[in-house]
Parts: sequence; structure tokens; C-alpha cells
Amino acid sequence: MGSRIKRSAISAIGAIFLWTGAAHAESNCREDALWLRGDWGSARFGVKVADDDKERSRGLMFVEKMAMGTGMLFVYPRPQDTNFWMKNTLIPLDIIFADHRGVVQTVHPDAVPGDLTPIPGGQGIQYVLEINGGLAKSMGIVPGSVFQHPAIAQDSAAWACPAQ
Repeated sequence: MGSRIKRSAISAIGAIFLWTGAAHAESNCREDALWLRGDWGSARFGVKVADDDKERSRGLMFVEKMAMGTGMLFVYPRPQDTNFWMKNTLIPLDIIFADHRGVVQTVHPDAVPGDLTPIPGGQGIQYVLEINGGLAKSMGIVPGSVFQHPAIAQDSAAWACPAQ
């Protein structure tokens, strides 16, 4: 019963930042915000960007709680085979892996805090979004969903930022 209540709460909170139109995203393409969209709708996440080796290696380690609707975006200089793990991570996370165009390839739900088992993202991954565990499922985020963020090369992005 507790799990059902928790999932309902996540769904309700997730609905707060779900948007139905892309116009919201197009007017807010910023470094500290990532938009996702798919058949399920669209959503905005406040993000911290990890775009160098030091930031990527630390990630969300030692974070005790993360506000709903926020996450961390890992940006790699080029597409690659990517594996994550949960060493020193204290909260469950959904890990969303996207290719060079920002198209989601893999969604790993509810990664277990502290688990050292590699979590494969697949080949050709350039962007990884970590959000609170359970949120991707409750929102319907699946492979084929797309990211919008200025770190994605705009000339090849599946969902480019509007021209400024």
C-alpha cells in the first residue's frame, strides 16, 4: 500500500511540471533547464550540468535529497559506450541515456543507491540525465523521447533550441 501511495504522489508531483505544448520549451532553452518530450507530453527539469571529467565522476554522489523536477545532465564531448554506477549515491535515480541528437535510447529505472553494478546506457551515448527514481515511469518517459538543451549540437538536435 505504501508503494502505491508513493507512486501516486510522484505522479501528482510530476504533473506539476508537465506541459502539453512545445511553446514553453522553445522560449526557455537555457543551460540550467532541460526539456523532454514524447508521446506522453513534455516536461521541464532544472538541471546542473556535468560537462568535464571531474564533474561527471562526482555526479550526484553524497546528495541526500533532490527536489522534484530537478536533475543532473551529464554531457560528453562525443558519443561513446557509457556505463554508470551508484557508488556513494544515496538516493534512487532514474538514469536516462540519449544519443548525439538528444534522442533517448535507454531508461534505467530506480537505480539502487550504493550499488556498484554497472548500468549500461548502450553505444553512442552523449547525454545522460539523472532524475529522482520512479519519476520516468510515472511520467511515461521512454526510448524515443527527446531532450532539448543548448549543450546538444543544434545543427543535429532532434529538438533544437529556437534561433535567438
